[in-house]
This record gives sequence, structure tokens and C-alpha cells, in this order.
Amino acid sequence: MKIFTIGYEGATQADVIAALKTAGVTLLADVRAVPLSRRPGFSKNILAAGLREAGIDYVGLKALGTPAAGREAARKGQHQRLAEIYAGQLELPEAMVQAAQLIDMAQAQPTALLCFERDAAACHRSLLLDTILPDAERVDLTP
Repeated sequence: MKIFTIGYEGATQADVIAALKTAGVTLLADVRAVPLSRRPGFSKNILAAGLREAGIDYVGLKALGTPAAGREAARKGQHQRLAEIYAGQLELPEAMVQAAQLIDMAQAQPTALLCFERDAAACHRSLLLDTILPDAERVDLTP
């Protein structure tokens, strides 16, 4: 199975949509704990509308997002601390349910995980995939 990731840091909504379309992605899984953004076009409802216009489905999976302490660790470049905090997040019942849903969706159609961080290696979306889909072919898109 192939799964895509994309971070919107420094990008416009049009940039992200173009990268998704070029890759053949038909479902965007928003894995932000707080699906709001100061960047125009990336708050949940506006993003979902833009994706819908482009023929891409949107699903919000907030339970797969990083808790506040993990986001703080990421901002400070403390990747090991982020990994420890996020591992705990993935043990929560809601996260387990959403992880199973994500696996099912990704098996059914070309899916990309969205978060803010440009560098997938520094983002929880890589930790998520390492945990729930370790054998998937991962493609990190750059908008």
C-alpha cells in the first residue's frame, strides 16, 4: 500500500491541492489535533471546501493529532520527547478507532495525511505511519 503525507508550512491551499492532484490523492486525512490555522485556507471548513471543489475528499481525524505538550516539544526540536508523548496519544481509545479508520480508508483510496510541518521526518505524521502502517510505501509530498 502507498500512503502520502503533506505539510502546508509555507504553502498556499492552491499549492497543496495541486500537489495532491498531481500525486493522484483522492482523500486528505487531516491529522491535526486542532484543525485551525492562521494560514489562509487551512482551517478545517475552508480547507474541506477547497478540496471538495478539486474533487478530493476530506476527513478530520483529531484524535490522531499531537497533544499540546507534543506540539511544544516539536516546536523546540525535541523529537524524542514528541515521540514519547505521541506514543501515549496513540494508546487512547479514540486514537485507536481513528487509526483503524485511517488504515481502512488508505486501503480503499489514495490517501494523504496533512499537518502543518513541512518536514515529515520532524512531524508526528511520520510517527503515526511508523506505528500503524510501518510497511506502507510512504511518499512525502512537497507543495
